[in-house]
Amino acid sequence: MTSGALADRLGAGLRTIERDLARLRDSGVPIETVAGAHGGSRIVANQQPRPLTLTFAETAALISSLTALGPTATDSAESAMRALVRSIAADGE
Repeated sequence: MTSGALADRLGAGLRTIERDLARLRDSGVPIETVAGAHGGSRIVANQQPRPLTLTFAETAALISSLTALGPTATDSAESAMRALVRSIAADGE
């Protein structure tokens, strides 16, 4: 997806998108950028991520971040929120 298209979709400025992509790259997220008319940026990642184990604090941080971004903004966000909340819920809840 182009930075411009992402900016339009999220209602953000192009400079914000470019800055955020740079931050993601700097933090180690594998982002590929292709220049040109059919170019754009994408995360280069395994489509079957390995299972991960999070501490309570890490899970809480992700829940807080997702809440700030909009926990129901996309199907993926909503699904992620449900999974995170389920992971910290008391048994039977």
